[in-house]
This record gives sequence, C-alpha cells and structure tokens, in this order.
Amino acid sequence: MADPLILQGGCLCGRVRYEVTPESDEGYYCHCRMCQLAFGNTRAAFINVPQAAVRWQGEPARFFASSSFALRGFCPECGTPLTFAYRDSKRMDLSVGSLDEPGRVHPVSHFAVESRIAEWHAEDGLPGERLDASERLNARWKAAYGDDVVPGVAATRGE
Repeated sequence: MADPLILQGGCLCGRVRYEVTPESDEGYYCHCRMCQLAFGNTRAAFINVPQAAVRWQGEPARFFASSSFALRGFCPECGTPLTFAYRDSKRMDLSVGSLDEPGRVHPVSHFAVESRIAEWHAEDGLPGERLDASERLNARWKAAYGDDVVPGVAATRGE
C-alpha cells in the first residue's frame, strides 16, 4: 500500500500554514470571473479536499463571503488566496499556488470555461465544464438569489 500523500502550504508572509492529506493529487482550473478577481489572475488552480483533512498551523485565515453561500480564505496579513468553500460543505478547495510543492498536484479539468480568457489560454487537452452546466451550483445560486439569477459577480453585488 502506498504512503498517503501529505502536502504542506501557506501564504507569502508565512503567518498562515497548513498541512493536508488529500484523497488524490488531482486539481482543476476555475475560470469563473469571481475566481479571476479573487486571485487577480486569468484563472485559479485548486485541489479539492475534505475540510477535516486540513490541519491549520498559526493564525486562521480571514474569510470573505464572495457570495451568500461561499467563503474565500485569505491570509489576514499578506492577502494570499488560500481557500474556497461552500458554507454548507464538508469539502473545500485549497489554492495550488499556496502549496510548498505545487508540482505534486496535476490539473485534470477546467471549470467555468465560458469565462476563460482566450488570449491567455493554452490548449492542454483537458476536459472543460461550463458553469451553467452544473446543476448543483446553479441550484445554490437560485436558492440564494432567486430563480432569475445570472450567476456571478453582478448578482453578489446586487447589480
């Protein structure tokens, strides 16, 4: 039997550290506009893990409610994006860039491909999914913002 994968990571300034034992070494890219803004980048790279598998060291991250049903964790000192989680979920996403050895995780898919910025995308052959094709995610948006919601930044800002 193989030894479990143990990953460590943290923020730029070192105030927030964590260790995680993920179920796999597979990650994904999210191209939704909210992740683009939260990361200040063309996409975010995540690994999805059980929240119980993460052991935080140091001060906990500051959390920002990016919507009424999701929280994003950042270092309160340097602002490094660390986590994304639905309020009612036992799972969370950790930012691959915050891992000490991000190369130990590999991408297997793209999410919210309708928001992908073509000029910054290099075709890699990985499968992609549109945000509006995710029934569970769209149900969250409708429950939080009404049946006519267009998921995204404008809905969370009340625009």
